[in-house]
Amino acid sequence: MNNLPNLDDLDIFLHVARRASFAAVADERGMSPAFVSKRIRLLEESLGVRLLHRTTRRVTVSEEGERVYQWAQQIFNALQGMDDDLNAGQREPAGQLRIASSLGLGRRFVAPALSELAARYPRLDIRLDVHDRLVDLIAEGVDLDIRVGNVIAPHLIAKPLARNRRVLCAAPAYLARHGTPRTLAELASHDCLVIKERDHPFGLWHLEGPSGEESVRVTGPLSSNHGEVAHQWCLDGRGILLRSWWDVHDNLIDGRLVQVLEDYQQAADIWAVYTAPLAGSAKVRVAVEFFRQYFAERYRLPG
Repeated sequence: MNNLPNLDDLDIFLHVARRASFAAVADERGMSPAFVSKRIRLLEESLGVRLLHRTTRRVTVSEEGERVYQWAQQIFNALQGMDDDLNAGQREPAGQLRIASSLGLGRRFVAPALSELAARYPRLDIRLDVHDRLVDLIAEGVDLDIRVGNVIAPHLIAKPLARNRRVLCAAPAYLARHGTPRTLAELASHDCLVIKERDHPFGLWHLEGPSGEESVRVTGPLSSNHGEVAHQWCLDGRGILLRSWWDVHDNLIDGRLVQVLEDYQQAADIWAVYTAPLAGSAKVRVAVEFFRQYFAERYRLPG
């Protein structure tokens, strides 16, 4: 090898190897797939090895590519460590901070919080991506995921930001037409607004009640992958909704929605989730503490 590899190209290679896709990485970075392919080719020429096997359907990492991948991870972990060590002595953190969240939580809480975070730490370059699915933090290069739900993979680090629960609710007009369910089993005969959002099991509601955890399979004429869409349908009187307290409590207070089966709920706390290599990151540490304070000041779960 006559030349050291370009770090930007090495970073692109890491992401292509993780996503197994030129197009996905190009979309994330605002590049064309042809440009991504060109950078990988230049990196291969620089290193003198083939890193990837390409077909019309898939991209796989070669044996040499696996070795380069391991070295590249060490290089970028070391660079991150150096940056964190230098930033630890600085008054304010700097650099890119990539944050992910769900559609509803991202719009209502995370986006306004990041506006304040950016004003407080102007040297941070913050990017927010909202998704209707769980993100792969490592593969997608995400520093911090602000998520709802208490099932978190053991290899991830999770810091609690706020207590939360999902509750069952419906519009008074719906209950006037269809009656109010008295038992969990009766939900099966009601129009329920089913959401396929992030880690929600589609059409299967697990709830904690007086006898412990119970499950009910629900259906209805309307379903969506977007919780805010289902929330609006609920307000329109189209069915019963299982939704986070932070999203519906205003409507419960103003009477536009009514809580049903109040003895049943689903734990769904709000967490800051990140990977072990970022545990010492000054940017992540500052952001997590900021979110903790932000939620403590603006959001409280009653009861």
